Amino acid sequence: MSTVLSIARNETRRIFVSPLAWTMLGVFQFIVAMAFVKSLDTYAMNAEMGDRVTGVSDYLTMNVYGFASVIGLFVIPLLTMRTFAEERKSQSLTLLLSAPVSLIEIVLGKFFAVLVFVLAAAALLAVQASVLMFGTHLDLGKVAAGLLGFVLMLGAFGASGLFASTLTREPTIAALLGFAIALVVWISSMFQSSPGWLGQLVGYLSLITHYDSLSRGVFNSADVVYYLLFTVFFLWLAVLRLDIERS
Repeated sequence: MSTVLSIARNETRRIFVSPLAWTMLGVFQFIVAMAFVKSLDTYAMNAEMGDRVTGVSDYLTMNVYGFASVIGLFVIPLLTMRTFAEERKSQSLTLLLSAPVSLIEIVLGKFFAVLVFVLAAAALLAVQASVLMFGTHLDLGKVAAGLLGFVLMLGAFGASGLFASTLTREPTIAALLGFAIALVVWISSMFQSSPGWLGQLVGYLSLITHYDSLSRGVFNSADVVYYLLFTVFFLWLAVLRLDIERS
């Protein structure tokens, strides 16, 4: 475990030393802040028109956090594209693979570094939500469920992005592959209404299907388990890909 943490610490330093990570966090916060203000404005208008059912927490989790997850769909592949592809291009990956550490430790270390970035983005969302506590009632359970869904969603993007980065030596191609994988699994929910078991299965495997309940503030262990299995699956694929290269 100490090896994993050491790799994660080095990768985290590498991520945040780069201006790219700070730029992405800044752009992410700016765009989400606009969605935050817009959601508050919509909530105020609907409240004036007599809507007493939908609370501000619902607008926050369904609109702002849902929109933030869409932004993450674009941001995370840009973050993970360098994890293995750039090292392969600079030929430093050979040294990493020949080091006396397991492939699982390497992959987990890099994934935890990506997860630190995701948690930083989630912390920014939590700060936005905390501002509302001074002027209105905030359902902290719904907010926590929405933030959990956001972290799980972006963690899944990170795992698929890491796998994509093991497939090529070009970071740009790795970013496109990571985006394509995440997008395909994201939009597969459109097949949920298709007749037959295959359509239902493909729809069930959609990332967004399992995010819906969390965005409504409903904690369902099945959704959490799905995201964890999705993440573990792509991390396992990354390990298998590196094992082929090491051998």
